[in-house]
Amino acid sequence: MTSTAIEATGLAQRYGTRRKGRWALRDCSFRIPTGRVCALVGPNGAGKSTLLAQAAGLLLPTEGSVRTLGAVPSAARERIAYVAQEKPLYPRLTVDETLRMGHTLNPGRWDAATAERIVEGGALDRGARIRTLSGGQRTRVALALALGKRPELLLLDEPMADLDPLARHQLMGILLGGAAEHGTTVLISSHILAELENACDYLLLMDGGRVRLGGEVDDILTAHTVVTGPAGDLGPHTVVESRTTGRQLTALVRPDGPLDDTWQTHAPSLEELLLSHLRSPDAPPLLTPSAEAEPAALRKAVPA
Repeated sequence: MTSTAIEATGLAQRYGTRRKGRWALRDCSFRIPTGRVCALVGPNGAGKSTLLAQAAGLLLPTEGSVRTLGAVPSAARERIAYVAQEKPLYPRLTVDETLRMGHTLNPGRWDAATAERIVEGGALDRGARIRTLSGGQRTRVALALALGKRPELLLLDEPMADLDPLARHQLMGILLGGAAEHGTTVLISSHILAELENACDYLLLMDGGRVRLGGEVDDILTAHTVVTGPAGDLGPHTVVESRTTGRQLTALVRPDGPLDDTWQTHAPSLEELLLSHLRSPDAPPLLTPSAEAEPAALRKAVPA
């Protein structure tokens, strides 16, 4: 088995014509190792949904390449589950018929117990047609199909936005438990930063169609420090964001060597760090070694 779940090199996506189109992704290069639960965060329009659709094999890149589980996405489709924002399901099928379809399409790997647990947790009428369900109920059915497939790579695009907090907590527990048990790699896009901080051990921060931060959450947090002290020069340290109140300066920095004793310091929370980077689009990007894409010259040929 490959040790890489997703690897992108020079990935770009343009919508529309050459003259009037727009770039949703530009020059994205990164790597996500297998077995990680990766948060994909960024503002609306950052390119998150486009990236997930490319990794799922539903969208061909305009430039560059993406590999999933060591192959082009179309060759790995049986090992991938993808839940899009709109949760596409067959509206005329009932809940039971939808689950039977999932079983039929995934012979030998269908996890009926997990799919049933997700559906039963919402007290769904098994004979109800999909078109009659609420948004949150359709989300449960879509997640039941995805997790029931027992994929090696699970791609989730804002999967729980229409669920109440209790349902989100319950389903996140099932998702994380299944990922830990089966070694599933999860890439989950969400705007609920506090929820991701407790669930994810890997991070991709996107903005403007590019990857701004990538790698282990702990390593990225360790690379940053919040400093407070008299307004002045922070010397060689990389300043992500700073603000001055009176004579006091507070800044998020990536230290380049020791900080002197004039500064009070504390470790940032993940939410604090992400918001600072999003407010400072000119801050230099950071990818930890595990998130750096392999040079093209060292890559083996990708199976078609």
